[in-house]
Amino acid sequence: MGATRPRMVDVARVAGVSTATVSRALREPEAVSPRMRERIDAAVERLSYRRNLMAGGLASARSMTIGVVIPSMINAFFSNTLEGMESGLAGSGYQLLIGNSRYGLETEEQLVASLLAWSPAAIVVTGCRHSRGTMRMLLDANIPVIEMWELSDRPIDTVVGFSQRTAGAAAARHLIERGATRLGFIGAMLSSDYRAGDRRAGFMAAAAECGFAPPAEVSVPEQATAVGGAKALSQLMDAHPDVDAVLCSNDVMALGAIFEAHRHGWQVPQRLKLCGCGDIDFAAATEPALTTIRPPRRAIGVKIAEVLLQRFAGVEATETVFDLGFELVVRGST
Repeated sequence: MGATRPRMVDVARVAGVSTATVSRALREPEAVSPRMRERIDAAVERLSYRRNLMAGGLASARSMTIGVVIPSMINAFFSNTLEGMESGLAGSGYQLLIGNSRYGLETEEQLVASLLAWSPAAIVVTGCRHSRGTMRMLLDANIPVIEMWELSDRPIDTVVGFSQRTAGAAAARHLIERGATRLGFIGAMLSSDYRAGDRRAGFMAAAAECGFAPPAEVSVPEQATAVGGAKALSQLMDAHPDVDAVLCSNDVMALGAIFEAHRHGWQVPQRLKLCGCGDIDFAAATEPALTTIRPPRRAIGVKIAEVLLQRFAGVEATETVFDLGFELVVRGST
């Protein structure tokens, strides 16, 4: 038979302390004196002890995991946010348990149910629109719940993000200030990507406020791709050849739009101004460089980690809405 896995009681025996002290040192290192921590750390190293997170979760009715639901695993927006969250949690002992909703409310509900079965310390979900079942589960969970990437005056618990509508409005005003006479919008999955839908709504509202006709628009039903962006721009210009400035729902769509403009000989920005959203790495390297809305992708994750660690430490929340803002990065495409 293989060697028996070392237990917390074994660490306590080698360190010459109680099991409760070992448990406290592993969960809250700052609660134990530096000298005591050194003895416990030495015992942990000597025995190659690894904590059983499930056992710890059962004992305390809370594990050291944080459930996170994002709508896309391949979208750089959310991978940057996850990286920021992990960075902010480094050294705390908390780990992320991630689920991909693929922009579906039913899938999100299933993921939240699965994550709650692991007795997480907290749940983080993307957006502020959820199914009734998800809302009920999150309200009944009795753990910190953070909604991200949007804003709401009435969050379930806490929200960290920025105003998507304001971002869309800023893009419209920028294009108008740059001399646009007819606006257009191209997007993807607007029926399920609510954040892109909010940017569109802000864009349309700002155009109306400035006395412009409703922007022409084309939306593709599939997930945003460069191919979809090229296809959408071609359809838009075929139907509305007078359009001279377009907001793309994200930078990937804008990349395809730039390629399509080059193919048709539509000079950017002289004939057609293009704006994206996301400020993905390639945005500064396109020809011309892409004007885009830069969201606080990583900062959202860092702030979430900060808020959660304070809550775990018993610090009472004084704020529930964190608006991290955005930046309109002006480059050659406008």
